Formats: sequence, C-alpha cells, structure tokens
Amino acid sequence: MYRIGVDLGGTNIAVGVVDKNFNIIGRGKMKTNAPRPAKAIFDDIATAIRMAVADAEITLDEVKSIGIGTPGSVNKAEGIIDFANNLDFNHVPAKELLSENLGMDRIYIDNDANCAALGEALAGAGKGTDSFVAITLGTGVGSGIVIDGKLVVGCNYAAGEMGHMVICMDGEQCNCGRRGCWERYASATALIAQTKDAMKKNVDSIMWDLVDDNIAKVSGRTAFDAMRKGDAAGKQVVDNYIRYIAVGLVNVINALQPDVICIGGGISHEKDNLLVPIRKHINRGRYSIYSEKQTEICCATLGNDAGIIGAAMLDS
Repeated sequence: MYRIGVDLGGTNIAVGVVDKNFNIIGRGKMKTNAPRPAKAIFDDIATAIRMAVADAEITLDEVKSIGIGTPGSVNKAEGIIDFANNLDFNHVPAKELLSENLGMDRIYIDNDANCAALGEALAGAGKGTDSFVAITLGTGVGSGIVIDGKLVVGCNYAAGEMGHMVICMDGEQCNCGRRGCWERYASATALIAQTKDAMKKNVDSIMWDLVDDNIAKVSGRTAFDAMRKGDAAGKQVVDNYIRYIAVGLVNVINALQPDVICIGGGISHEKDNLLVPIRKHINRGRYSIYSEKQTEICCATLGNDAGIIGAAMLDS
C-alpha cells in the first residue's frame, strides 16, 4: 500500500505518493492562489492528488491514507484547520472537504513544520534517532519535535512553536503579539531586514553592488555573499544573525537535549558557513557543556520533500 502526502503552502500545493521506503514515486502540483474560498483550494488539492496517483501509475484504492501539512494551527482530532493567516483560513473542515471530493475517510492533518520534522526524522537527517528537533528558517521560524518516531503535539496540538520563545525581552514586535520572539531575529525574513539595515548604515558596503544598488533585491544570501568577498559589513550581519540562531538553539538543547537538531530552509544551503560558527556558540553556551554525549547539529537533507513525506506518514 502507498500513502499520499500534501504540502499545502501559500503559493503551491505539492503532492507526493510515498512508498514504504519513503520514496516519492508520483507527484502532482497546483497553484494555491490564496486567498480564495477553502472549498476551491481543497478541490485543487484533490486534483493534485489525482495527478500524483496517475503519475505513480496506481489507483486511489491502493492508497492507505492521505496526510496534509498546512500552515497555521490545527485540530488534528477533528481534521480542522483552526487558523492559517496566509491562507485566510478560519475553522476550515479540511478532512471533510477532501473526503467529500475523493470519497476517502483516511485523511490526517497537521501543521506543516511538524510534517517537515516528521519527514526528516523518519527519512532524512534524523533517521535512526530517538529524539529529534527540526528547525526551519524561512518566512518565520518553523519547528517540530519528534520523540521515538512520534510528533510531540501537546494537549492542544500546538506544541513545538519554538519560533515564538522570547530571546530578547521587550525586543522587536512579533506578529504573534509578543516582543522579542526568536522568529523576529533568526528567520530568513529577519536576516533580510538586518541586511537592509546594515546597508543603509554602510553605503560603501559591497552589498550594494551585489544587488545593483536596488535594496529591494536583497535576499538571505546577500550578506553571506558579501562576507565571502571580504566585506566587513556583510560579515557583521552574518555574525550577528548566527548568534541569534545559536541563542535559540541553546534554549532548545537545554530544554530537550535531543539526539539531533537539523536546520532547514534556504539558509541551510550555506552549510559549514552556518554550522561551524553555530556549533562554536552552542559549545560555549549550553548547560550540558561537560557531558560526554552532546546534541548533533546538522542541516536538513530532504529539502521540500520533507513536508510531503512527513504528511504522508501522519497515520503511522
């Protein structure tokens, strides 16, 4: 039997048919085109599922279950997306909508960061570990905790939101309502804002050349690229940004002591430029500094497929 994973994003709907070895053997894709009515989006999810099934050259009768990873907060027991601001979803009966379209009841739903964490835990950077945490540095800071192959979801299915732990009391305003959240300092969005701020203060920085004097072109790579070219301002941005990441990771380690923490998102493509200095900060800061066994810090390995694979395995 096969499982289907759906990665529902603000831009794209990505679907994969996953076999017992966590290989994606068929794919389907549609544009999300949000915001629009939830039924229209779930009709397109059903279309993408049928596309993936056809691509895999199987039938829906051979599919054991369907899992959906979605932004926002989720009521897993009821199959409802309670709230997802970038989709303009509020109390959307996701399981019911998809079940009506496909005539299938074995449908599961969870937060997209949790799905990515589960995918990496089962088939990627955390394979073979007992305790695992995945951190995704993207528009925000996504995170998920997997213990003994199971997601830690808490009493209300909302556990693992580590991007909203405060690392700077009375710091920058976060869209969650608090100030100083890790997300406001360690996300790719935060890095871009920090880069732009540094450029405005350093008009002779090579970062201006890298974006053709158009600050709107700044990306998460700009400061790293400038650092590689010997630019002092770019290096300062990178150093500060890595310190912000490390502060949060030390908190995670001190609280959970997982076997492995993996870092995903586009920033993780920097690999050792990111990991080596992060590990130095963590080695100095963690409470378990004298323990023989320490948490391993690595980059995610599955890329965008992590969410699909994790969603597919929500019934496991």
